[in-house]
Amino acid sequence: MKKILFVLFTCIVTQVAMAQSPKWVEKAKRAVFSIITYDGDDKILNTGNGFFVTENGIALSDYSIFKNAQRAVIVNCDGKQMNVESILGANEMYDVIKFQVAITEKKVQNLTIASIGPEIGAEVYLLPYSTQKDKSCTQGKVKELSKIGEKYNYYTIDLMLKDKMVSCPITTADGAVLGIAQKATGKDTTDICYAAGAAFAMSQTISGLSLNDRSLQNLGIKMGLPDTEEQALIFLFLASSQLSPEAYIILLNDFIKQYPNSPEGYMRRAAALTYNNADEASFQKSANDFNQALKVATQKDEVYYSLAKHIYSYQLSQPEETLNGWTYDKALENTYSALAVDSLPIYMQLVGDIMFAKRAYPEAYVWYDKVNKSNLVSSATYFNAAKTKEFMGAEPKEVIALLDSCIAISPQPMTVVNAPYLLERAQMYMNDEQYRAAMVDYDAYYEIVNGQVNDLFYYYREQAAFKARQYQRALDDIAKAIELNPAELTYQAEQAVVNMRVGRLEQAIDVLKKISQQDPDYAEAYRLLGICQIQQKNKEAACANFQKAKELGDTNVDELIQKHCK
Repeated sequence: MKKILFVLFTCIVTQVAMAQSPKWVEKAKRAVFSIITYDGDDKILNTGNGFFVTENGIALSDYSIFKNAQRAVIVNCDGKQMNVESILGANEMYDVIKFQVAITEKKVQNLTIASIGPEIGAEVYLLPYSTQKDKSCTQGKVKELSKIGEKYNYYTIDLMLKDKMVSCPITTADGAVLGIAQKATGKDTTDICYAAGAAFAMSQTISGLSLNDRSLQNLGIKMGLPDTEEQALIFLFLASSQLSPEAYIILLNDFIKQYPNSPEGYMRRAAALTYNNADEASFQKSANDFNQALKVATQKDEVYYSLAKHIYSYQLSQPEETLNGWTYDKALENTYSALAVDSLPIYMQLVGDIMFAKRAYPEAYVWYDKVNKSNLVSSATYFNAAKTKEFMGAEPKEVIALLDSCIAISPQPMTVVNAPYLLERAQMYMNDEQYRAAMVDYDAYYEIVNGQVNDLFYYYREQAAFKARQYQRALDDIAKAIELNPAELTYQAEQAVVNMRVGRLEQAIDVLKKISQQDPDYAEAYRLLGICQIQQKNKEAACANFQKAKELGDTNVDELIQKHCK
């Protein structure tokens, strides 16, 4: 009898609750939907609830439903399925997520975020997901509230929460959503639940650095773009090195859709299209994007420069066939167009680079010289000018003067970044027969890189020491080169030459015989061996070795044969 009375009492209470449901509930419940997430094998991962907070499909729910999901769909109150398009923000600690649904109608029913949270003791309503047209809801009261940061609330609600109610909206008495229902755990949790503030969930955003956010990295569904173009461009920059080419193109498409008047989107997509696909169709799409960038750009010189730089890079890759007419001359044409709008030194630099690539060295030098007289001057620009002079066949002293400026303008003390300029000047000192100056630069380089050099460095420094008549240093360096690369016979031959110069004929002969054993066809070894034997007055053996060198194609031996073997 008692059991029957209890059931009747429960029914009466339920009826009273339903009868007292506010009029707005039925309409508001149309904003609530069911969520299904899937893993990488397209198997169901989690199910839960969520709700729309804007008429264009922005929604809120629990982060835990989406964690590790590769895709997700929602099922609205009419049973219609729609895809989750992108993640717009998330906070794993408070288990909230904001996302965009690809809605299939012009607008959806949505809830309004409560501007002011209710006080303790205020009545609230939980709106469950339902495919039925009804006004049923569950009432409760705010038991406690705490703060998330300084602005947002986290609620404890006097309300029994069933599993199917988790992540449903909890609203104020007038229907504004105050939070996302979250299940309590532990003891004494049968009659309370929690609610993470909806305003806090709505505040979650994607920033330029969100690609490195660990919570967001656990979501296989793509992220949306930041709300500002500046942050979106930072996001694109990071994505260009972290996403696959296909995913990056999709992201660029999204950027262009969100920021149609930004030339950056078109220019970056143009570059990506030709970088990944060297075919005529991709090049035509790229050209169309650059044209669109020109249409929307307020600073058209930047677009001309970007296109010119892109064409220049394309030609540097030495394509078998030039597509879309993208030649060096086309790159120059666009750079000149940029200069016509604004004569920036960076545009002058590109003209010099293109001329250098075309091997039009005198023209390249003229432009590099202009850059060196501008505020863009740097060690790199002086180096460009120096290399151009070198290729023009200028006297070594002219090149050295430019390298002097290059090194003088470099940050001091010099580091491993700019230390290679010393190697370039050392080589030019060698060409100008300033061998001791070359040694100074080689030694300075060695100190800067803490002795982390290869066999070739020791060989070059040995050459400088040898010609500066510092024979012991030459012997030490060539021995080190051989130690690092014992298979390189040129180093062993050089070692023999240095030994010969200081009169150590027996040591030189030993080295040369060793070379002949390693490579019987190494002609120079026989010629040098013959020279040693001439100095030992062993003419017969010397002439035999000269003849062997000649047979192996050494033309330098002819004069020796003429002098000693006739």
